[in-house]
Amino acid sequence: MNICICGGGNLGHVITGFVAAKEGYEVCLLTRHPELWSQTLHIFAPNGKIIEGTLCHITSDPAEVIPQADIILLCLPGYGIPDTLQVIRPYLKPQTPVGSVVSSTGFFFEAMKILPETTPLFGFQRVPFIARVEDYGKSAHLLGYKPSLSMAVERGNGAVLARIMEKMLDTPVQLLANYYEASLTNSNPLLHTSRLYSMWHDWHEGVFYPTQNQFYSDWTDEASQLLIDMDAEFFRLLEVLPVTPGSIPTVLDYYESTDAASLTRKLHNIEAFKGILSPMKKVGDGYVPDFQSRYFTEDFPYGLAIIRRLMQEHHVNAPHIEQVYAWGQSFTLHSKL
Repeated sequence: MNICICGGGNLGHVITGFVAAKEGYEVCLLTRHPELWSQTLHIFAPNGKIIEGTLCHITSDPAEVIPQADIILLCLPGYGIPDTLQVIRPYLKPQTPVGSVVSSTGFFFEAMKILPETTPLFGFQRVPFIARVEDYGKSAHLLGYKPSLSMAVERGNGAVLARIMEKMLDTPVQLLANYYEASLTNSNPLLHTSRLYSMWHDWHEGVFYPTQNQFYSDWTDEASQLLIDMDAEFFRLLEVLPVTPGSIPTVLDYYESTDAASLTRKLHNIEAFKGILSPMKKVGDGYVPDFQSRYFTEDFPYGLAIIRRLMQEHHVNAPHIEQVYAWGQSFTLHSKL
């Protein structure tokens, strides 16, 4: 099976190397920087094993890889999805499935506008791996697996695509009822933004921090309570949408917690989260928030923005989400000036 991966971020590295190492797959990579990639990727797994995946083709030209692809999988941030869909559209074969490794940054909404109605679409509710690049284009760390994956399929045979993805990613896949259940998540759009707000809501130019703290290992009860409050608002939105009850777990259920304190303890002790630093950059002798990081450029203007827009359309009151979104967008917009 010919798999074309689009994108070369953390997940792009790990998924490309992981699948390329499996028998029965030819993996091609569509990236803006093919010259930076090695033909063989080394993926360091949690058990100490090194996974070696050899790619069959690496290019920035969609004409070289899209027509031959049996499945196309986007591993892209939200801002990269619309342009990439436009670029690959002229070269798509009829009925070639196009999917996204995560759907919470608008994949289904954009794909339904841009791609032909005959193109099957699929997308995951949460990412299959926790991933970090070590040496761009050459190696990456697979920090954690998910015990199962939830995936939505539109315009295609869901059962067939679920089995293909299950085999490709070595992870059980459950089908969701519709794309809302994959597109709306309380993962990164709420998890990241609540933590960022709790750390830096009173930050202003001229404020420097002495160290770059840990994003999860230094997580606070304040961040947990804000996440719980935002999650409660999020579930008020789900009540007015065609979302199957239970298809999206609450934050407390997902992290097996009962309140802010137990949620904080849980996040402190997730092995795959340990060592992940907060998005900061060094300025002089101190650190400041890095508003160019994907925590800001993706989770606010794409992930949280989609949730907020649907809340406005359906007249769902969400004061905590509104407050956090307005704060994050003010810095995201400022960083673009």
